[in-house]
Amino acid sequence: MDFQKVHSLGGEVTVPGDKSISHRAVMFGSLAEGRTEITNFLQGADCLSTISCFRKLGIEIENTPDKITVLGKGLHGLQASDSILDAGNSGTTTRLISGILAAQPFTTTLTGDASIQRRPMKRIMEPLGAMGADIKSLRDNGCAPLEITGKALKGIHYTSKVASAQVKSAILLAGLYAEGETSVTEPALSRNHSELMLAHFGATVHTEGTTATILPEPKLFGRAISVPGDISSAAYFIAAGLITPGAEILIKNVGINETRAGILQVAKDMGGNIRLLNENRDSGEPVADILVSHSSLHGIVIKGSLIPTLIDEIPIIAIMAAYADGQTVIADAAELKVKESDRIAVMVENLSAMGADITGTDDGMIINGGKPLHGAEISAMDDHRIAMSFAIASLQAEGTTTIHGGECVNISYPAFYQDLNSLIKA
Repeated sequence: MDFQKVHSLGGEVTVPGDKSISHRAVMFGSLAEGRTEITNFLQGADCLSTISCFRKLGIEIENTPDKITVLGKGLHGLQASDSILDAGNSGTTTRLISGILAAQPFTTTLTGDASIQRRPMKRIMEPLGAMGADIKSLRDNGCAPLEITGKALKGIHYTSKVASAQVKSAILLAGLYAEGETSVTEPALSRNHSELMLAHFGATVHTEGTTATILPEPKLFGRAISVPGDISSAAYFIAAGLITPGAEILIKNVGINETRAGILQVAKDMGGNIRLLNENRDSGEPVADILVSHSSLHGIVIKGSLIPTLIDEIPIIAIMAAYADGQTVIADAAELKVKESDRIAVMVENLSAMGADITGTDDGMIINGGKPLHGAEISAMDDHRIAMSFAIASLQAEGTTTIHGGECVNISYPAFYQDLNSLIKA
């Protein structure tokens, strides 16, 4: 897949529905009583894996171009699957569904693709085990495939070593079935979509500081869910607008939940010209249109509590940093090593190939920006965020940039290349 430098960019784009919210809407709708209708659902491979898994667990789910309809059976309505559950490339599916399956009256085998089978699952196995769950790594390496035998669970107060919405959500979902209240305290606040949506469905859940607490055995009821645009997908167009001379891009209907919107803060701190328009909370989550235009960026330090709010956006932030003047330091982001790829190593290798001055560290990277970039051979490493980041990097790089394995964008944004092409101005 080849890309060339562009003259400029302009126009409007509407990004797909938020991946995190799309996953949760299907899961929670399956555990609710009655009908849940989901509009603007992300039709990417990861979210389709969630639908597939819950269909195998006995939930009727209709997928039409206009909406997803989930006919929930209540907290205790799931049935044993007659085959292995395959989460594909989805860490969210794997970790969150494990919390649900830990309390079911049957045994389930859960697996995923080669990438999922390398990603760490001890981070959920340990707290769920403390609640009484029986979860085995079938290869005894702390990774999928997992065998999960449902047990009676007890509530715990778990202090997580990592700020991870997937870990927190797995524990809270198990807490729906546990005896007594269940709490999770994080070192920093991770995205809070589970807490907001569980409350919307009828659960008793509250947050104080970095601690989320849920009470057991609520009655959940089906809801209408309008999924806002995914800010992780919008991030690529934000970066494209900032680094491309003469560019002005309007990104419509994007979720700007403060636990996810670190990319907006970073872009502004780097000198980016960004405005939020038409802000509203009509869907229960804060949403706005984002207007971005070409800016002279400068390097900054990105670390600490900001990192959980932009962990998925760090690859595209590294691209912005390569085009910025001065040094950008990204720290406290060791979590990047256990994503779909080792994103620290992959960003260093690929940006170096394009001529950037970048050094990897144990928990991030140091980028001395302002060096002219040129086209190169880029391996996406089956990582959708790497592929999309280097498509953006190519926009102002001299020569041809070839991305191998670029079709992996189907995981989260199947129409990404078409939408990007629609913004290119002659």
